[in-house]
Amino acid sequence: MAKQKEVKTNAMRILESLKIPFEQYTYECEEFVDALKIADQLGIPYEKVYKTLVTIGNSKNYFVFVIPIAEELDLKKAAKSVGEKSVEMIHVKDINAITGYIRGGCTAVGMKKQYVTRIDSSAQALEKMIVSGGRLGSQIALKPADLARAAKAEFADIIR
Repeated sequence: MAKQKEVKTNAMRILESLKIPFEQYTYECEEFVDALKIADQLGIPYEKVYKTLVTIGNSKNYFVFVIPIAEELDLKKAAKSVGEKSVEMIHVKDINAITGYIRGGCTAVGMKKQYVTRIDSSAQALEKMIVSGGRLGSQIALKPADLARAAKAEFADIIR
């Protein structure tokens, strides 16, 4: 039986081109699954796993926020961190058109365009954080500072 060729995502290719080390975790997944379930399946503590959220500001610009999976984005803090009056979540149906990724496979690295990105400051205390690898069934672990570099992101206090 032939070994399946590992599918590299755009995010992984970008990390490799920047010489940023990362570990990939894969899991069986046919459709969107809540990130908490994925963490349970992989046996990873929730505080190490981060989700990527995409918002639209009152300026009609898009903004990306990376927060711990068990937390909620504070829309006021998020807006302030990017200099907007307000931000709101985009519709799920618009994720692919805006980012190039699908729900559950969205990551801050390698979106269709470079959007202003903020990573919750809680990540700075971690040796490694885990985010989507850029498709369903894939997670990547890397240093928070490396994610910030690859996503051209800044750290900010953005959760409730």
